[in-house]
Amino acid sequence: MWTNEGFSRYVLPIILALVYVFLYLPIIILIVFSFNSVSFPYTWHSFSLRWYAELFQSPVIWDAFKNSLIVACGSVFLSLVLGLLVVFYSVQAKMKKFLASFYANLMVPEIVLSVGLLTFFTFFGVPLGLTTLIVGHTILGLGYVVPLLSSRFAEIDYSLIEASLDLGATLNQTFMKVIFPLVAPTLVSAGLLVFIISLDDFLLSFFCAGSSAQTLSLYIFATIRTGMSPVLNALSTILFLLSSAIILILATSRFRTKLF
Repeated sequence: MWTNEGFSRYVLPIILALVYVFLYLPIIILIVFSFNSVSFPYTWHSFSLRWYAELFQSPVIWDAFKNSLIVACGSVFLSLVLGLLVVFYSVQAKMKKFLASFYANLMVPEIVLSVGLLTFFTFFGVPLGLTTLIVGHTILGLGYVVPLLSSRFAEIDYSLIEASLDLGATLNQTFMKVIFPLVAPTLVSAGLLVFIISLDDFLLSFFCAGSSAQTLSLYIFATIRTGMSPVLNALSTILFLLSSAIILILATSRFRTKLF
């Protein structure tokens, strides 16, 4: 007869191992074949850095990567600043119910948001490009930043703010000396989330970029339509290593202690 102890001892580890295999096996295959000397078919021939050399010599890829970074950094900055101001004002003005409207960004399918933004820009004659991309990604980012910040604000002990104001600090001083340090970890987390979502986003980029700007996701889509290139494996490997390094640095307890 099967017991709970047997289930925990044998079945759960197997399930856990299968989940890890499901998650990381495609990435491992991608990394391995980024060093393959031939392109197609996907059969291993010999070790080569050929695709990495082509990657670093391709100005098109680096232009697309630069555009993605500009859009991601711009949307992170605007999302955090606007989100913080919106949440702070709503809490002060006792308009917390207003913040619930930002959940619509998460509930509405992204294709609807993309088509809506394209219609809006076209109706008002706004030329599509990096600016419209930053606007679109900022709207998408606010859907994550505002709920996260409002939850953090709800956990803040209001007596700390009252004590600061009673001791003579102005509202701006209270915000910078008391409130901002308390919400700083949430700002970092929300900023990283928006950065990753913006860097990875395709639909908004597809509808709002126009013909003058190309992001990394659009470049990859265009390349795949004309045939898979091993250069994409090399590019994906570098992006994976960079994102893993950032996560490992942030996860280091010593770094988190210095930061927060």
